[in-house]
Amino acid sequence: MAEKINIIGGGLAGSLLSICMAKRGFEVNLFERRPDMRKNRISAGKSINLALSTRGLKALEQVGLDKEIMKEAIPMYGRTIHSRTGEINYQPYGKEGQAINSVSRGLLNIQLLELADAYENITLHFNAKCIDVNIEQGLATFEMEGGTKKTFSSDRIVGTDGAFAATRARLQSTDRFNYSQSYLPVGYKELIIPPGQGAKFMMEKNALHIWPRGAFMMIALPNPSGDYTCTLFMPFEGEKSFSKLHTESDVKQFFDEEFPDAVPLMPSLLKDFFTNPTSSLVTVRCYPWSNGGRLTLAGDAAHAVVPFFGQGMNCSFEDVMVLDECIGNYYPNWNKAFDEYQKQRKPNADAIADLAIANYTEMAEKVGDKVFLHKKQVEHKLCELYPNDFKSQYELVTFSTVPYKQAQDRGLVNDLILAYIIDHKLEEQLHNRELILPVIKNKGMM
Repeated sequence: MAEKINIIGGGLAGSLLSICMAKRGFEVNLFERRPDMRKNRISAGKSINLALSTRGLKALEQVGLDKEIMKEAIPMYGRTIHSRTGEINYQPYGKEGQAINSVSRGLLNIQLLELADAYENITLHFNAKCIDVNIEQGLATFEMEGGTKKTFSSDRIVGTDGAFAATRARLQSTDRFNYSQSYLPVGYKELIIPPGQGAKFMMEKNALHIWPRGAFMMIALPNPSGDYTCTLFMPFEGEKSFSKLHTESDVKQFFDEEFPDAVPLMPSLLKDFFTNPTSSLVTVRCYPWSNGGRLTLAGDAAHAVVPFFGQGMNCSFEDVMVLDECIGNYYPNWNKAFDEYQKQRKPNADAIADLAIANYTEMAEKVGDKVFLHKKQVEHKLCELYPNDFKSQYELVTFSTVPYKQAQDRGLVNDLILAYIIDHKLEEQLHNRELILPVIKNKGMM
């Protein structure tokens, strides 16, 4: 008889995991507290567009969804930087042809649920809010639609129920469980740039647009229908903050001053600003993710990260792939499978959490700084000239499956190399392999 796995959380990670477990022959129950989004579109204002890159694509390829998703994706080959004065600068993300892909969170989740629903050994449960987990007995209790309570038993439980996971809350009452959450002083609000006539894109289509303003910024990602999902990231408190924008005239004046080239493209700005919620940004860390061979966590339940490296979904999908691989390697030893999974993923989850926080400063402030832009130009040139010897941290994170921790460590080494080249004014001699290769090999002449 097939083992039964209850997956709590039917978002991106949970729905992908359910498919992987079904392919291994397990009997899967997938529980989601929200209604079936195939019938109820997710609410506006909470859905930052997703940047699908190499790690996420590899996971989707494993379940045969990559090509289908990419039909609806828009490749973004670089950043388009908008200054207050209307000047525009473009920064490519990687080598020619490398791009991150703007995809709809809702569309991707729906595609995964549709695929999951096609498996006979997956049962989907919606409007099922987890209210208790008994790890030892493999029981999970849910408040179902209408307020009734129902308990389901299983051999294994996997918590993929997000940053405020009920499954993780249960682990927090176990011995020697470490947990922390930290909020950025910055929140976000979703806004819209609609398409022009005939679904015309009103800005460059194949780029992520950024309006960097130091302590705050706005970004815009393209959608297939010609519109852009914009997100304003700004402190909750302070001189330039959400707390200062009370009236329509406050908002209009602020946007006219800070984003003058965007305002004419945002006819519903005031309505969107006051209709859509202002949401917070949290980083969650915990360990251990597993409790014996009975329960483990994946995705945001294990490691919520802020969105500034575009890796939240990609990281969660990579969790699923590593967990699936560990089960394949060690089954039926679930203790070993879960333990090996968490040992592999924890250092990498911490690394991308740190990188995502640091990238806010880069996006909001540094991308408009001439010294930083010069450093990026040198870095990009080194990547082109020495592809086998020098890879940028961004390239390793976004366009490879190199562990995040290795990418983080390599970024520190790259900073030494770039500092040496710039300090010694070697920018004009980057083609000189006899001069530059030793600098790269010796880690910036440490």
